[in-house]
Amino acid sequence: MKYFKSIIIGLLPVLGLAQYTDVINSNRPGLSVSAYAVGKNVIQLEAGLYYGQSDHSTLNTQSNIWGTDLSLRYGLLFEELELNWEGSFQNQSITYGNMGTSASLTDFSRNRIGLKYLIYDRYKNPDRNKPNLYSWKANYGFKLKNLIPSVSVYGGATFNLGDNPFYVGDPTVSYRAMVATQSKLTPRFVLISNIAYDRITSDFPELSYLISLSHAFRDPKWSVFVENQGIKSDRYSDVLLRGGVAHLIASNLQADINMGASFKNTPSYVFVTIGASYRLDLHQDKPVAIDEQNGGENGGPIEKNSMKKKTRKGSKKGKGAEDIDLGPTKKQLRKLEKDGKK
Repeated sequence: MKYFKSIIIGLLPVLGLAQYTDVINSNRPGLSVSAYAVGKNVIQLEAGLYYGQSDHSTLNTQSNIWGTDLSLRYGLLFEELELNWEGSFQNQSITYGNMGTSASLTDFSRNRIGLKYLIYDRYKNPDRNKPNLYSWKANYGFKLKNLIPSVSVYGGATFNLGDNPFYVGDPTVSYRAMVATQSKLTPRFVLISNIAYDRITSDFPELSYLISLSHAFRDPKWSVFVENQGIKSDRYSDVLLRGGVAHLIASNLQADINMGASFKNTPSYVFVTIGASYRLDLHQDKPVAIDEQNGGENGGPIEKNSMKKKTRKGSKKGKGAEDIDLGPTKKQLRKLEKDGKK
């Protein structure tokens, strides 16, 4: 029982099924965004270094790409709201085979800020988080209703500062919208999906999706994931697959590694990323007065005279073993026999 209980508790940080958890809840190692916020007054940094190779078979170019992914998240005002900034700063060295020349491009390939708000929490009802202590299948088996997700919406802006060689001609500010969903398929499997429309007011708006499946091991400090990403734009379109591992080092620190590749050769793209997430936990639970607490969350309301000792006076037989008439004892029979002789 102790081991089972530790597994249930340990899965919370890895799979992120609450607004605030006792351990870090990171979006890494993938690019998909959880439907849940980090929690009020939590400051969280998620960062990674990546290296990639990109070759274009038609243009006969070869590229080496170095960069860093950064995400700064803050739980703002209340549990369901999160303010976040996401950036990717990279250097791309390109060799043009047909011309025998090379070039170097350096700037932000991603630079955006926005607000995410949880509009529907599938597990807000505490009864949905309670494990069934009598049935392994009830806890670990898949049910169709598990596909019903928690849902959040995102609104923000993408910034293109200066002469960005990756987005030539884009306005300084364009807009971004996203819907993020999260489903707990089983206690060990979580499905996340994102649908985003980025650079809305530019000449090259971008529609994308992300689908990520995470699995926690029996040691809940370890988890793996696989993720599919699709991008559709007149400037660039691609489909990518990535996978990786995350390890919880401490309650506020997580490390990860992932790698992936694209499905096409115009251009092809393979990459590897290593990163970590750290949070500064300033979260405090809001105190709730006793008369404002909901009955039933701690075993139900206390009934009148519930502490008074119950008596058997007037009780009906048949309610329990102590109420069954088993007949006279041997001592009573001997006394009856002695009285009869008199």
